[in-house]
Amino acid sequence: MNDNKKNNLFSWINSKIIKRNKIDLNKCKIQNKINTKDFKKLDNENNIKMNFFFKLKESLKKTKNFFGDGISRIFSLKHIDNALFEELEDTMILSDIGVNTTEKIIQGLISDTHRQVLKNPKEVYFLLQERMHLILKKVEKPLLISNQIPFVILVVGVNGTGKTTTALKLAKKYKLDKKSVMLAAADTFRAAAIEQLQILGKKHDIPVIAQISGADPAAVAFDALKSAISKKIDVLIIDTAGRLHNKQHLLEELKKIIRVMKKLNVSAPHEIVLVIDACNGQNTIKQTEMFHKSLNLTGLIITKLDGTAKGGVIFALSDQFSIPIRYIGTGEKSTDLLAFNSSDFINSIFHNIK
Repeated sequence: MNDNKKNNLFSWINSKIIKRNKIDLNKCKIQNKINTKDFKKLDNENNIKMNFFFKLKESLKKTKNFFGDGISRIFSLKHIDNALFEELEDTMILSDIGVNTTEKIIQGLISDTHRQVLKNPKEVYFLLQERMHLILKKVEKPLLISNQIPFVILVVGVNGTGKTTTALKLAKKYKLDKKSVMLAAADTFRAAAIEQLQILGKKHDIPVIAQISGADPAAVAFDALKSAISKKIDVLIIDTAGRLHNKQHLLEELKKIIRVMKKLNVSAPHEIVLVIDACNGQNTIKQTEMFHKSLNLTGLIITKLDGTAKGGVIFALSDQFSIPIRYIGTGEKSTDLLAFNSSDFINSIFHNIK
């Protein structure tokens, strides 16, 4: 790695967010193509994006304190030798990055270090950031709502991951984007889940299709899709019951929901998103494997990153499955759902060592 690249890599990551959010505003100001009202609108949008970034940094504080502090300490105090890479490997595994992904990163890092004849540990530190950023970059694929009306999102996952809350957050997000939204309470095994979604839907003025507790989840999904089609709803979000990933008969019920919906719309659902609790660490790998094998997942939403110091599991998930990470949850509020951005994530967990 040349000196210019080494010195500017971190600052590039750190400034990228600000630059990309201000560039349109600066161009418009130079070309005098918008009025004062438009300036204020762009300034407000820029402030929102910056607030999202700082919200992400705050939610990843525990991970940065555990992983970021440990990594920066290693590269600040050590020479480039076997002990450095061994300590780095231990820290990464303890951060839930996973054995296989960690070994892949370490071996690549050792190879690059020898090939480039690097002498300064900080040069290896920047290489590490590059390698980890590339892992996340390949799953940075925003969820785009197509012209399919309704666009159907099936929300799945095990109990306790925050599926119902996430379904509401998605609904609120799309409503703020000026889309008509409908929720379906297909978690019929828990009366509390139905009630929760109905209360939240009423609070945010979002219609909820529900039946009595114990009803057939597939019937709820069918009724919801039929209603969404007749009312020309833009987005239908279906909340499902928590499935144990190792209980195949429960996963079969999710397949039934999909089969029933296809009777009304052969392309539905358009998105099958697995909600994952980051606090579950390496157990999320097995969950993802089983759900993906049964349902062919199209996206992931990682929740509760603010509640764990081991957010490194996101690297293991990205490396092993390459399933797009659509959003990450950063808190309990209905607006605490951020579109995943790999550069923002890396910048939030690494320190800027000099």
